[in-house]
Amino acid sequence: MADFTMTKGDDGVAIITWDVPGKSMNVMRFDGMRELNALIDEALADDSVKGIVITSGKEGSFAGGMDLTQLAVIRDQAGDDPAAALFDFTMQGHQMLRKIELAGMDPKTKKGGKPIAAALPGTAAGIGLELPLACHRIFAANNPKARIGLPEILVGLFPGGGGTTRLVRKLGAMAAAPLLLEGKMMTPEKAKAAGVIDEVVDDPVAAAREWVLNAKDSDLVKPWDAKGYKMPGGAPYHPAGFMTFVGANVMVNGKTKGAYPAPKALLSAVYEGALVDFDTALRIEARWFTNLLMNPSSSAMVRSLFVNKEALEKGAVRPAGIPDQRVKKLGVLGAGMMGAGIALVSAQAGIEVVLIDRDQQSADRGKAYTEAYLDKGMKRGKVTAEKKEAMLNLITATPDLERLEGCDLIIEAVFEDPAVKADMTRKVEAIIPEDCIFASNTSTLPITELAKASKRPDQFIGIHFFSPVEKMALVEIIKGRETGDRAVAKALDYVRQIRKTSIVVNDARFFYANRCIIPYINEGLRMVTEGVKMPLIDHAAEQLGFPVGPIQLNDETSIDLGAKIARATKAAMGDAYPESPADDLIFWMEEIGRLGRKAKAGFFEYDEKGKRLGYWHGIEEKYPLAAEQPSLREVQDRLMFAQVLEAVRALEEGVLMDIREGDVGAILGWGFAPWSGGPFSWLDIVGAAYAAERCDQLEAKYGERFKCPALLREMAEKGQTFYGRFGEQAKAA
Repeated sequence: MADFTMTKGDDGVAIITWDVPGKSMNVMRFDGMRELNALIDEALADDSVKGIVITSGKEGSFAGGMDLTQLAVIRDQAGDDPAAALFDFTMQGHQMLRKIELAGMDPKTKKGGKPIAAALPGTAAGIGLELPLACHRIFAANNPKARIGLPEILVGLFPGGGGTTRLVRKLGAMAAAPLLLEGKMMTPEKAKAAGVIDEVVDDPVAAAREWVLNAKDSDLVKPWDAKGYKMPGGAPYHPAGFMTFVGANVMVNGKTKGAYPAPKALLSAVYEGALVDFDTALRIEARWFTNLLMNPSSSAMVRSLFVNKEALEKGAVRPAGIPDQRVKKLGVLGAGMMGAGIALVSAQAGIEVVLIDRDQQSADRGKAYTEAYLDKGMKRGKVTAEKKEAMLNLITATPDLERLEGCDLIIEAVFEDPAVKADMTRKVEAIIPEDCIFASNTSTLPITELAKASKRPDQFIGIHFFSPVEKMALVEIIKGRETGDRAVAKALDYVRQIRKTSIVVNDARFFYANRCIIPYINEGLRMVTEGVKMPLIDHAAEQLGFPVGPIQLNDETSIDLGAKIARATKAAMGDAYPESPADDLIFWMEEIGRLGRKAKAGFFEYDEKGKRLGYWHGIEEKYPLAAEQPSLREVQDRLMFAQVLEAVRALEEGVLMDIREGDVGAILGWGFAPWSGGPFSWLDIVGAAYAAERCDQLEAKYGERFKCPALLREMAEKGQTFYGRFGEQAKAA
């Protein structure tokens, strides 16, 4: 079956319908490009065709973008010159869209062309908007659920199908910036108000057909093809335009700290393209797009944030042969911040929730969290009164455990104490159905130990949410030693219901995410005790692409929480616990009452409203600054290797079962340098041989925590990469 088909009406309008078989949303593929190109040629050559309408056969959507896996195929199969192959492919796309744009008109008079309109029934993203931008008129359905935009920057790319050049010439660099540099997706009404599309109508195909039949030659000429065109807001050589580009450069570097190649490539394509004619600008865009596709960072980001993430969300690691396990009635034990957040996202997904706490007042407070969240949505016009009422009606707040009867999933989010959790497990299992899955939201306690309190350990699992629940995209699912496949399937299906991404790991203290993030924090604290300046530590992390540095992260998560985790871990591990000066620092900060942002005193000073004022210099009295400060690279390597080595050890020990989950989980779970694609992708970028050599240097200087794992050493000796060695295994899983 074809991706594109065409029907010709008696009125002379040819309808080209995009409908990729087996896909819920259209994506552009090699075959589809060839089909569309051939149909455009056919329609332009047919004298009976007066005009063309391009639409979608998918209900509620036009297209979701390019099939990015096919770009990787071109690069990997191109032989000695992959850049040339990628550039040629990109230019073929430009030539096809330019053919649509010029529509057979006389190149000098700009007359005689056939009108081509796009009719969007819903969401149009990436090439799904770049194609309409080449058409002469864009009609979108009055569909409030639809989103229109160019989100490529979010996966390490920029719009390389002409969208960058056309949008800047249509709106001006400043107005185009939110769509290009932030990947902002708009409702049809907002897209029209911004000038991205032309009309919002109830029946876009009918409206497009009518426009095509009445369009004049002048309606077909794009502003940049008209004589005397001037870029909105000014070109770079215009005083106003010059300041726009200076400001954009500052803004991008301020946000990305120079860690991401895509925004830099995008700005270069826009700036250089704005200095030349339109067709030359398209070639410049194609060259920068090719440059980006050849950058290992972009390849890694696309693989982790698009290919791997999508595979995990579609059940790549779900146990086979288990029927659908979607949750109908959820019990949440504990109405604190985590429990309240779990109740909120579950009600958003239409799941009935019973929210339990020790008394009615505490339970009501947990439900009020959802109400406050919805009230904010109503103020922004994103939530209706009806939606608010419906969601709140899904949540029953109560201290009565008997109300859990009939639940098919329980998520326990009570105090992080094994005895308290065990008591709740026994009480609740006496009430819930025998086939109900019981999950603990613990962030540190081993699931196998917690499952000892259960009569049904095969139905006991860990579902670890990150805080705040409603904002964080990742959920970590932990298999205990006796956890069965149905429990895993239940957890995965539930996470999919609430529209988050999950990873599945085997049981171990701290699981995967916390296991890697704690060394990052501790390495930063160690440096403080060595007299390294705190701004150097945090800024080094930010320039690596981390959202916050380890010192600031300590303040945000609360210092006493770190102290509690350290004490609990030490008690559990006994003599095996590695002593660390980081613990001494945390215990001292706890002792003097500097507990972080919540106490308005921590590693930072704060004003009365909790706003950071700067680093607290009092710490230098206990830990004087070193006379000689380390280099930026030295600090960055310590912070980076502290995390990636733990990821490798987790893979070695079987805690992590799939490197795709290791990369996706790192980026979504704690913001591990997204430009790198995750810890395993980063190791593949720098190479196992270099990583092993750097481990030896760091171990010699700073200690055994930087010892090269045996797996990494073996891969270095064999010249292997993680995706080369484990990639096929991941695909087969």
